[in-house]
Amino acid sequence: MSKSQTNGLEFVLTLSCPDKPGIVYAVSSFLVQHSANIIASQQYGEPDGGLFFMRVHFSVPQPGRATAELERDFTWVAEAFHMTWQLHDKSERIKTLLMVSQLGHCLNDLLFRWSTGSLPIDITGVVSNHAVFRGLTESYKLAFHHIPVTKETKPAAEAELMSIIDETNTELIVLARYMQILSPEVCKRVEGRMINIHHSFLPSFKGAKPYHQAHAKGVKLIGATAHYVTPDLDEGPIIEQGLMRVDHSHSPERLVEAGRDVEAQVLARAVTWHAEHRILLNGNRTVVLQ
Repeated sequence: MSKSQTNGLEFVLTLSCPDKPGIVYAVSSFLVQHSANIIASQQYGEPDGGLFFMRVHFSVPQPGRATAELERDFTWVAEAFHMTWQLHDKSERIKTLLMVSQLGHCLNDLLFRWSTGSLPIDITGVVSNHAVFRGLTESYKLAFHHIPVTKETKPAAEAELMSIIDETNTELIVLARYMQILSPEVCKRVEGRMINIHHSFLPSFKGAKPYHQAHAKGVKLIGATAHYVTPDLDEGPIIEQGLMRVDHSHSPERLVEAGRDVEAQVLARAVTWHAEHRILLNGNRTVVLQ
């Protein structure tokens, strides 16, 4: 149902808690008491009786209630079921910083999707350790921050990065093929709000030219993985993966091209789902409520 059909203010409620009877009834009762209309609802309960996850997209009649008021009123439900929860005003887009090095396919894809309105984020700028994509970034009238990184300047570079994140109130950081390893301290500070993309050959094909290595081994599938960044390199909770079938006729160059397409698509889906509050963390795994 569209916003014009609901004719109200829209919110997204996400929650997780120990699974037990009465959760859906309690949430639904809260919404009824606030004259809310459920637009979409998804839920998942772990088969072993562990945690329960839920996402509810709802509207309240205009002028409606402020987010703070709804949060205050929902507190009793949350406390009764020991919930970890968040309430989001759907009209507020997540402020997002993009980071890139010298491969621009993911950056270009995200910028285009954002410019056409298909990516529900507000981009606060682009950070790069190279200047090659300054022109592309500024063509979209976005701030470009060139922060070179060497072994000696890495602490200062990361301090500058964190200053940009804080000053722009950035909520999500997307590593759109940013090829610098961030320190454990930075990874910890942004845990749960930094998304990375890489080819799915790790750890089979480490180091330079992974697609050339894959070609030499005669791979039949190539893929990409989007995940949250943690201090453990490339081991954060996986958000989305994609693959493409290839065969002996694919040259290393064609594998690179195909891999870039998969990477761009997978990263765009991961960013969209995060921005739409569809991803809930479950330890080292994610629950994506579509």
